[in-house]
Amino acid sequence: MELSGSCYWEISDKTRLCRFLCYGSEGDIYTAREEGRVSLESAGALLSMLQEGRGAEVVEEIKRFSQDGQAVRLGPSFFALALCSQHSDLKTRQAAFKVLKEVCLDPAHLFSFIQIKKELKEGMKCGIWGRALRKAVSDWYNEQDAMSLAAAVTKCKQREGWSHQDLLRLCHAKPANEAIALICKYVTKGWKEVQDSYSDKHNSEEVVKVLSYLEIVEKAKHSCDETEVINLIEEYKLEREQLLTEHLKSKQVWRALFKEMPLQSLLRFLGKLTANKILEPGCSETQAVCDRIQCETALKKAKIHPLSLLLSSENYKRGQGYQGKTKWEPDSSILKAIDYAFYKSFMNVEPMGKRFVVAVDVSTSLSSIVPGSSVSTAVAAAAITMVREYYVGNCPYSEGALVSCSLSADMTLAQVTAELVKLPGGSTDCTLPITWATENEKAVDVFIILTNNPLWAFAASPLEALKNHRQKAGAHSKLVMCGLTSTGHAIADTEDRGLLSICGFDMGALSVIRNLAQDLI
Repeated sequence: MELSGSCYWEISDKTRLCRFLCYGSEGDIYTAREEGRVSLESAGALLSMLQEGRGAEVVEEIKRFSQDGQAVRLGPSFFALALCSQHSDLKTRQAAFKVLKEVCLDPAHLFSFIQIKKELKEGMKCGIWGRALRKAVSDWYNEQDAMSLAAAVTKCKQREGWSHQDLLRLCHAKPANEAIALICKYVTKGWKEVQDSYSDKHNSEEVVKVLSYLEIVEKAKHSCDETEVINLIEEYKLEREQLLTEHLKSKQVWRALFKEMPLQSLLRFLGKLTANKILEPGCSETQAVCDRIQCETALKKAKIHPLSLLLSSENYKRGQGYQGKTKWEPDSSILKAIDYAFYKSFMNVEPMGKRFVVAVDVSTSLSSIVPGSSVSTAVAAAAITMVREYYVGNCPYSEGALVSCSLSADMTLAQVTAELVKLPGGSTDCTLPITWATENEKAVDVFIILTNNPLWAFAASPLEALKNHRQKAGAHSKLVMCGLTSTGHAIADTEDRGLLSICGFDMGALSVIRNLAQDLI
């Protein structure tokens, strides 16, 4: 089949489903930081595939997107699974319940799934707690490792209006073994009842381990002794969610938490910790945090992407939370540590083996801010051009032509940003990078165009230029139009699955680009 042929690039129901599972919309627009709840109106392809008897195929896609880290947001996967679990076709329902534990990996996911099922059933006379759901939820608890389940139920006790107590009561759970029975009793009856039931019994080794762990959690919950709480955190790796609010006012408690806290979580709390004077200039806690952020082993383990660190740095530098209530004075040593980690984290960028051209439209000022972040569009554009794997080229363009720009792999973020903003402004023509690649016989898999212009303001449509490049280069070329300041408009109404628009920019945008490049959406 010809690469430029319309059949190859037409958007199928499966493509629309995959887009929905990836970012919650079947359309060709990804809007950064948009967290709205999905609905039946936005799931036409999903419903169509279910009506065609393709339920098993839908469930496989749900499982793939939720497991492989391909989904930007997990809400659409939970919604799709809930819809499959109450479809009229028995095999579809069975397939959905069979993968519940693989899709809903933690209690928060399970609570979301149950709530969506409840909302889908609203207005109907029948309830959601049929035999199949009761068994699936019971299996979710019974098939967990006992120690993992004990940690899960003490870290995430309730969400979305549901608690473990609710689910265990409604599913009529029959514990698979004594250790799970102990956890179920703890959740439904409380610690005192567990003590009374197990104190005089001859318990198995696994039950003793779970019993000891729950005792530690209870001890931490009721302790007013800072030293005792710190010792419990360090010895038993207790986490922030298992402590009281009072405990989290202590510098020493936070220092103990820093040692094992996931690096991404630590970066998220930097502003709050600085505002609450947990982190102060020159103090040992601040040094401990800086050491953790700069640790190459920790960066590798967390697989943190450079752009994630950039967003963390700019948000911390802002000195204020998005709600405006929490304010802090950014600590220079923390900013230096994040800057160091930014360059080190390029080792975490996984090559896709694709040929990219990143084109930056400098026809308008790059001094504005990416919506929903503290990052200037110039810095965002510079950082994206620095994430190199197999680039055919970086192409700044303006005034109807590509412009000369000296970028090299050893330049710092500040140097790349300065190089971009010094270029002259002018009129916009987003076909230029594609035409350049075609005329210079450079086969490109993905064109990424970064611009400050609204995505609907372009005079020239790039679709014809893209089709021409596909034909002449013999490549499965795709185009991502990224409007760094746009809020929800597409470049063109097209039925070509190789075109995608991104409005704004966040870490999810990178996942969307990766999925498009790898033919997953």
